[in-house]
Amino acid sequence: MNLKQELLAMMKDGSKPLNWMGYGFEAFPKIMFHCVIDPISIWDILFINGTDIIDNWGVNHRYIPGEDPGVIPMVNESNQVIKDITKWRDYVKFPEIPNNLDWSAAKAEIAGINRDEKFVMVPTFRGAFERLHCLMTFENTLMALYEEPDDCYEFFGEYIKWKLKVVEQLIDELKPDILHSHDDWGSKEQLFFAPSKFKDLFFDHYKKLYDYVKSRGVMIQHHCDSYMMGLEGYLVELGVDMWQGALPSNDINAMKKNTAGKLLYMGGIDQGVIDHKEGDVTEDVIRAEVRRAIDTYAPGGSFVPAIGSIECLNTWVTPVVIDECNRYGAEWVAKNK
Repeated sequence: MNLKQELLAMMKDGSKPLNWMGYGFEAFPKIMFHCVIDPISIWDILFINGTDIIDNWGVNHRYIPGEDPGVIPMVNESNQVIKDITKWRDYVKFPEIPNNLDWSAAKAEIAGINRDEKFVMVPTFRGAFERLHCLMTFENTLMALYEEPDDCYEFFGEYIKWKLKVVEQLIDELKPDILHSHDDWGSKEQLFFAPSKFKDLFFDHYKKLYDYVKSRGVMIQHHCDSYMMGLEGYLVELGVDMWQGALPSNDINAMKKNTAGKLLYMGGIDQGVIDHKEGDVTEDVIRAEVRRAIDTYAPGGSFVPAIGSIECLNTWVTPVVIDECNRYGAEWVAKNK
């Protein structure tokens, strides 16, 4: 089997003996985010470059290449779009997706991918929680979840209706194998809200979104490079195929046991250990962390090692990680046949 087939086999039945262990994105194109970047993502987020950039939602952003890890919403009490969550409908104007977007570059990129061997994955950034904390300060968002849950639930419902329009176009135009869906629900050490709060406020809406995606024959890779314990069962119920960003601050083995081969875990490598400038960390330390992740999480299947944030901020580190994942992963499989 090729690597695409190996990953599909892991997702179908994670309990079966492994024939391959290596860097989690080896069955994906070697392009930005391992995704084919679509014109909606560019129009919505990826056009941002510089400081004090206002997006289509009225949110102030900053992105300075080489300094910032990504696009950062610069939201404070004075510039937040939603001044009062109970009146969010007065403040939020859902932007109309342009009907003249140019899909030709994305289609041309897909045409150059050998789909027998590589997955075609397209992104959709800013999930429901991330969108709300762009429209309000982070503190106000967290308080709103508990103080005004009904209004938050209604906002999330309307936002997912908008997101469904995005996803429908992505699938119609690009016919991907996988949707790479972003929504970070925790910090490194804990969730931003209780699992019961996720069930009450988010689950119904994500079920509608992900049920639609699965009905179109598209798999789901949910990106959340954070603490996620307590939500793994919901990921399975939502139909998520891969959790990308599984940090070792989670008890990944306990989560694997809870999901019983129904969810592929992509991650396990501690980026805090490896992601440093040359001279501040050695190649031996990077390779040792990769081996630790494989030795700890590979037994029992349903796991492939990967960098939680997809790429290291210090670009020299990523090739070392990939090389050791593939080198030691092959060695590990040979020893554990």
